Amino acid sequence: MLTICYVVDKYPVNKSFVKFVTDFGPLAIFLYIYYSSGKDIKIALVPFIVATLVALIIVWLLEKRIPMVPLLGGIFITFFGGLTIYFDNPIFIYIKPTIINILFGLALLFGKYFTKEPVLKKILGNAFNLTDDGWKILNRRWIYFFFSLALLNEIVWRTQSEEFWVNFKVWGLLPITFIFTAFQVSLINKYKTNE
Repeated sequence: MLTICYVVDKYPVNKSFVKFVTDFGPLAIFLYIYYSSGKDIKIALVPFIVATLVALIIVWLLEKRIPMVPLLGGIFITFFGGLTIYFDNPIFIYIKPTIINILFGLALLFGKYFTKEPVLKKILGNAFNLTDDGWKILNRRWIYFFFSLALLNEIVWRTQSEEFWVNFKVWGLLPITFIFTAFQVSLINKYKTNE
């Protein structure tokens, strides 16, 4: 820890490179150890959790804050990974994406009752301006998307091998999310305001 603090304070760093390393470094470590250990997910989880926590510390040292998404990711990885290791049962790590996606879907679904407007507008309102109808449609689409991802994860881990699930989690969910996001551009352009 002291070494990290010294390096961060002493040498200027390329923040985009550090962001890339802190975002994808723990995952690369997980995949390397998973495949080099004979595809044992429990062995790969310990360094994955440690690498995730180190990445969060580095982000905090550089920015003096941790963005919400990486923080939640670190909490969930540590919690579900810890349960998997403690109970010696991989079901906990398998259901992590299901629970996260359900929670995001529920937050978007019920958040409007607390914020009086679509939650996505609160989160993304500074990125672009949409009409109220546009925000409602976009919010609804993301609700359906999160619940669909939860269902898809359940189908995959319950019907396929562990190795297939690991590859689906790494190489499937992220591209699916990018493709879904790209399909929202036409909706954003249609309902964009000039404010």
